[in-house]
Amino acid sequence: MIRRSANIILLLVAVAFCYGLQVSKPHYGDLIGPIPARGKLGDTVVGRAFEVHAEKVEFARNLKVDQFGQGKVLTTGGVWAVVTVEFAARAQSTVISVASWQGPTGLTYDQTERLSFMNGLLPAAIDPGLPRKARLIFELRPDEANNATLLVSEKLMAALDSQAEISLGPVPIAADGLPVGTIEMLDMARPM
Repeated sequence: MIRRSANIILLLVAVAFCYGLQVSKPHYGDLIGPIPARGKLGDTVVGRAFEVHAEKVEFARNLKVDQFGQGKVLTTGGVWAVVTVEFAARAQSTVISVASWQGPTGLTYDQTERLSFMNGLLPAAIDPGLPRKARLIFELRPDEANNATLLVSEKLMAALDSQAEISLGPVPIAADGLPVGTIEMLDMARPM
């Protein structure tokens, strides 16, 4: 009887201990999540296997693209954000696969897949000593442009690996609700 009571008490202590681990900080996702390498627009952010330099951000209502030799205009219900970046590998060849735009409200926008036929987008294979320019293109709500953060990593799940977090800074919103400097048509055929 005493042995059975001791086993039940031990089981209850183990359950209480596991519950305490579950609700305490830091959460497991925080422990194995990406390791941030932070910087701002114009800085070179250095991660474990790559470096990224975000040069400029442009906003447009429409994108003009060439698809299989024909001109095409892509529209969006929000605004296009085009970030020109330069990637460089550090010690060995790698592939940058994921880029996301995190707005001030915490909403995250992955790079659009509507332009998967274009060159110069992700995934981008990079080798040491051979920097490579790329464009990161996002469709987002106009109010998500101000004080956004660009998130760049090698893999979708960057567990225990570096993730570049680039602060894009304040972007004033014009009277029409669009970011200041938004152009009507951005030609993607022009050089980076």
